[in-house]
Amino acid sequence: MTTVPTAGQLAWQEAGFGLFLHFGLNTFHGKEWSDGTLDPATFDPADLDAAEWVDVARRAGARYLVLTAKHHDGFCLWPTDTTAYSVAASPWRGGRGDVVGELAEACRAASMPLGLYLSPWDRNAACYPDPAAYDEFYLRQLTELCTRYGPLFELWFDGAGSEGRGYDWDAIMKVIETHQPQAMVFNMGRPTIRWVGNEDGLAADPCTYAVDRLGRSMFTADADNLDAARYLPPECDVPIRAHWFWQPDDLDTLKSAEHLLAIWYRSVGLGAGLLLNVPPDRRGRLDEHDTARLLEVTAELRRRFATPLAARLTHEPGRVVAEFDTEVELDHVELREELATGQWAGAHEVRCGEAVVAAGHTVGVRRWHAFPTIRTRRLTITLDDPRARLTAVTGFRTGHQSPPALEEQPGLEVSKVD
Repeated sequence: MTTVPTAGQLAWQEAGFGLFLHFGLNTFHGKEWSDGTLDPATFDPADLDAAEWVDVARRAGARYLVLTAKHHDGFCLWPTDTTAYSVAASPWRGGRGDVVGELAEACRAASMPLGLYLSPWDRNAACYPDPAAYDEFYLRQLTELCTRYGPLFELWFDGAGSEGRGYDWDAIMKVIETHQPQAMVFNMGRPTIRWVGNEDGLAADPCTYAVDRLGRSMFTADADNLDAARYLPPECDVPIRAHWFWQPDDLDTLKSAEHLLAIWYRSVGLGAGLLLNVPPDRRGRLDEHDTARLLEVTAELRRRFATPLAARLTHEPGRVVAEFDTEVELDHVELREELATGQWAGAHEVRCGEAVVAAGHTVGVRRWHAFPTIRTRRLTITLDDPRARLTAVTGFRTGHQSPPALEEQPGLEVSKVD
């Protein structure tokens, strides 16, 4: 069982928040999925500015970016040697452009980690029906991406369209282990991070990191029946509008600031990672409405958590006493768990005197609790496992005594979390 995190997994968990950039031929045709027959000559952003994408991410506090280097249609945003279906067949930059290369350069200049999405499904490749031929084709594409653009923070493998299709994941992982051993691998192959299970950006409580091959949690499954449990922290992905690729007619679906704040509380605040999709438009720029909403939300998060009140911790088996220097007013508390030896903190309560002000089922890399304002100098946190240790208990006076509310959205079913 590998239920202890690697240094790379811990660094990825600390990062916490990244931007997803869905961009490609679909952007120019008002489509989410296309079938690999769209004319590559229609890819022609008039004002592509990868440095702007990185600057917006930096201003929003994102710690990494993930670009769709190839979506399911097979169109490649770099001049690959494997297919003519790429930016090299477009008029953009006179056929000499490289979106992946421009973004990699902008990321290097800003010290922003870069991740790449390479769809295993390819609706354009003539060799796709032949598993052996396509495996060789896909390995060449992956090798290009892993060797041409510097260190990669994350490699994103989308399972859509691959139901029932096998790929040579041993060979795929060998490419990664040879050229990008530090990259986090999302979802498929031998992943080091896992999909949270929805596209709403929402984790659950408990938010567990060690799961078996069937996805059962170390906290909820019968330990005697766990099979090859692995440390796999979850990433929550969600688009800022209803669609993943920029669409000209869906501005009305731009998520409200309140809803996006609620997503943060239900992902980052539950100890998961958040990958928020903010897609470039047909100019090759980020839409001003999306950028404004993103920066509005992240500015509010910075305002709420601008004045941390750190506590001194005293550990006892199953209990932590957190003491502040003076009496303080609080309506939020953030708990952080020591994860070097794995995740141990499950059910826990935050007490002010005898009153339970907050409770949950896991702590993890960070856990936010909101509650009616209290005035105290001491909090007591009870933990269900005596092996659990906290590295920090931080109080905040935000002016908000309850978590933001999720809005009704089609297909969105959520449970209550404090």
